[in-house]
Amino acid sequence: MLRFAPSPTGDMHIGNLRVAIFNYIVAKQRNERFIIRIEDTDKERNIEGKDREILEILERFSISYDDVVYQSANFAFHQNFAAKLLQDHKAFACFCTPEDLEKERQKAIEQKRAYRYSGKCEEIGLEDAKKRNEPFVVRIKKPNEPIVFEDIIKGELQFNPDEIDSFIILRADNTPTYNFACAIDDMLYDISLIIRGEDHLSNTPKQIHIRKSLGYDKEISYAHLPIILNKDGKKMSKRDNASSVKWLLDEGFLPQAIANYLILLGNKTPKEIFTLQEAIAWFDLKNVSKASAKFDLDKLRFINRAHLQRLSPEEIAKLLNIHPSLGGLAKLYLEEASTLKELKSKIDAMFGTKEYGEFGEEALILKNIILDMEIPESFDAFKKELMERSGLKGKRFFKPLRLLLTGAQHGPEISEIYKYLKDYIKKVVQ
Repeated sequence: MLRFAPSPTGDMHIGNLRVAIFNYIVAKQRNERFIIRIEDTDKERNIEGKDREILEILERFSISYDDVVYQSANFAFHQNFAAKLLQDHKAFACFCTPEDLEKERQKAIEQKRAYRYSGKCEEIGLEDAKKRNEPFVVRIKKPNEPIVFEDIIKGELQFNPDEIDSFIILRADNTPTYNFACAIDDMLYDISLIIRGEDHLSNTPKQIHIRKSLGYDKEISYAHLPIILNKDGKKMSKRDNASSVKWLLDEGFLPQAIANYLILLGNKTPKEIFTLQEAIAWFDLKNVSKASAKFDLDKLRFINRAHLQRLSPEEIAKLLNIHPSLGGLAKLYLEEASTLKELKSKIDAMFGTKEYGEFGEEALILKNIILDMEIPESFDAFKKELMERSGLKGKRFFKPLRLLLTGAQHGPEISEIYKYLKDYIKKVVQ
């Protein structure tokens, strides 16, 4: 089984979406179950409704799954497994106060060394802890030997015991820490492969150590994806608009184009433009680069335009919420527009209030003639009658006519636009 494990603490990041896409693809390739695990254990940071928003986004990207589970539903399991580790003397009760720990950290800073837990409470077991009748956290004892595992993308990785340390697995309020909840849940749901961002790389040896301490000997495979960088070569953050999947969708990028780009990013693919379903046939985690890749919004625009061109006029019209007969007109603008939002602005400009600048007088003359005439089928006949009745020609004819029909100074050939707009021309010029 594979899993995508988002936290309902904010907008979905494109890095998270890429993780979801890769997990979905590999689950389909392996014919394994795929679940969504909402990691809602951090109650203070959870945002109401974000879990539903995550699922809605996955639906828009056609990422199907077998089940949705909430990590908080497994609290009893987390607590029982922590108790087992205490009973087996593989974990201990820690009564160190925040002040004690801060002193240790400051001492480590002064000595210019990495902070590690002192081991002060390492011999306090469950029975002794109960006798003290004071709140305590549970720490797992650090491993006795290095944790070594093979990463599909990064190769063999090794972490020494001191890098893992005696970390907290259960807080004083009996809630599990992130690493403990993850490790237990991956065990409970029989996860076979974990695909996630490399920002989780330091968590992996801790989670392996937890499961080993509990005697769980099933080998879980790992693939840690390189982080996505912004145009300045830094990790994308909330300050980068393009890091938000919601922002990209609101800007008019198609889900299929975003998925296409995220699969392509830092990857070797047999072709540049493809759908999510097409990628299932050839996708291979081993082809993902070890190095981070820069997010290029212009490249996404190029891919989005290619996917828009693949759509029928009727599909375009539906997405733009315009009459089906105007879908072909919208497609004419794909030479200069690359998103749904940009296409919509072109159509809206035709039916909105227009500015004519120096051509105001000529535009008024043409407008009055158009409102008075029978609209012919062909553009040539339309043009001929307008020229004859207005006496305008050249720049003084074509410039105001374009502005009158489209609200813009430049664009596709008016003769091409006319084919789609002729039934709406009187409405457009009013």
